[in-house]
Amino acid sequence: MPRADWLIPLSHDHHQALVLARRARLAGQGKPSPDGRSLEKDEVWNEVEEKFKSELAPHFDQEESILLPAMKRAGEEELVEETLRQHREIRSCLVEDGGDLASRLLRFGELLDAHVRFEERTLFEVAERTVDRAAQSELIRVRQEQ
Repeated sequence: MPRADWLIPLSHDHHQALVLARRARLAGQGKPSPDGRSLEKDEVWNEVEEKFKSELAPHFDQEESILLPAMKRAGEEELVEETLRQHREIRSCLVEDGGDLASRLLRFGELLDAHVRFEERTLFEVAERTVDRAAQSELIRVRQEQ
């Protein structure tokens, strides 16, 4: 099913997030990239940190400041709380020092992959039916300003 126009930019972000999640998982498992190149854990972790700051954090912020409040107003409290829980868990991967780098990469990759799939299959499906036009317009405006 095609995505609503106002959600397409957030959905496109998910493609890049899945690529990052896969790289993190492969590096955490000590496996090469699909093209056979070695994935150095330190380099991939640096990529995770950079892409979180430049791509994932702004994406989360847009969801948390516009999309999720609109969904909460529409009565979707459980979905909103689950999304916020997942955001907190992904953020915690970047600040926790526990575990070796391979474990952190693997955990980050698994959490991000599951989160993107949850949003695409569940959250966005409900959002298309429940988010008011004002919030839709605000998301479009914010994305255009980027």
